[in-house]
Amino acid sequence: MKNKLIKIAVVVITATVMQSCFVAKKYNRPELKTENLYRTEVVSNDTTSLANVAWDLVFTDPLLQGYIKKGLNNNLDIRIAMQNIQAAEATMRQGKAGYFPTLSVGADWTHQELSKNSQLGNLISRGGGATNVDQYQFTGNLSWEADIWGKIRSNKRAANAAYLQTTAANQVVKTQLIATLAATYYQLLSVDAQIKLTERTLINRNQSIETIVALKAAGNVTEVGVKQTEAQKYATEIILADLKNNSIILENTMSILMGEASAKIERSTFETQSLQPTITLGVPATLLRNRPDVIAAEYNFISSFEQTNVAKSNFYPTLKLTATGGLQSIDLKEWFSANSLFANVITGLTQPIFNQRQIKTRFEIAKANQEKAYLQFEQSLLTAGKEVSDALAQYNNETYKLTVRGKQVAALNKATDYSDELLTYGLANYLEVLTVKDNALNAELSLIDNKFQQYKAIIQLYRALGGGWQ
Repeated sequence: MKNKLIKIAVVVITATVMQSCFVAKKYNRPELKTENLYRTEVVSNDTTSLANVAWDLVFTDPLLQGYIKKGLNNNLDIRIAMQNIQAAEATMRQGKAGYFPTLSVGADWTHQELSKNSQLGNLISRGGGATNVDQYQFTGNLSWEADIWGKIRSNKRAANAAYLQTTAANQVVKTQLIATLAATYYQLLSVDAQIKLTERTLINRNQSIETIVALKAAGNVTEVGVKQTEAQKYATEIILADLKNNSIILENTMSILMGEASAKIERSTFETQSLQPTITLGVPATLLRNRPDVIAAEYNFISSFEQTNVAKSNFYPTLKLTATGGLQSIDLKEWFSANSLFANVITGLTQPIFNQRQIKTRFEIAKANQEKAYLQFEQSLLTAGKEVSDALAQYNNETYKLTVRGKQVAALNKATDYSDELLTYGLANYLEVLTVKDNALNAELSLIDNKFQQYKAIIQLYRALGGGWQ
């Protein structure tokens, strides 16, 4: 027994020493070109980014903050993502357990009836023995594989990377949820502002009808002018109806984002909002640590990289140790006696030679998946840079348009006042007045939408830089 234990110890020590022959490659992040990811004339050397600001410091409206917190707790996409994390965590724990042996126990009873015409049954029956045999067995099986080539280690790292990828994917959902909730909330406020403007305009439209009727009675305009003014009022009523319908749809959207049934949303006013954080992009390389989708793509690449190591290790011999022992007896009374003990130990190297090309195929597939994962990683980084560039361009454009649109609204409002006065004195026709009023309303509605689009661009820039999940 002592010699057997020494032999087993020698095998184990040899396997441990052979682990130094680790052939699996160590992961190193590939060189990625990040210098020109942003399409901007301003080259930033500041590593501080808007993404480093917590979401509750960007979105300061208390009601919106409450809705975001509720969404993070109740949103169904978030809850689904959390279940994915739990499944990935279980897989990761299994990967960590790869170094441990497997142990199983079992108890069984075997009853065998021998044919008297068989060779063994004929001999037993001639000797007067019974041709039926009962055997009682209690066994334990132990199996352990040495991690000579790093296969178990690579499996562990792949499982860990898959878990971190799932965690990053959950952060993607959080970032998108915060951005969508904020954008929907500000859009709802902008629609409220447009509704107020349209309702005020509708009052003016009714007053215009009274004025045009009086002018017709005085012989200054015809019935056509009256009907045209009435038609303008009806068009304003249609705009108001559409805006109120949009308000309901946006409320329903926010409710779903918070994991609730559709309901009215309490909110503040558009005029009280001030979403003007300091726009800092940071160096493009910060996307690698701020953008959760880029982080997830890299972890997917790491997992594929380690799976390639596993596939490559299958070309090399495997060293396994298998031990079986227990109690075995044909007599139930003697089942647990010392004489019923049995044991066997098997150890050795197994080198695959021909296996219908299965190992090579798995390796080629793993290599292809690794290359695909790398391309997806690179693509995610390029996409992130594009989204930052798009959001920044949109913000700059909307900021410029706000300045110009404000001047347009001021000019058209003055034109409206002048046209009403000129119409009263018969120095302008009703078509000029109607056109100016329509243009003034459209310009004011567009001014509100421009302001919302500027807010939306800030939100998209915040998300594109990787903000919201920290």
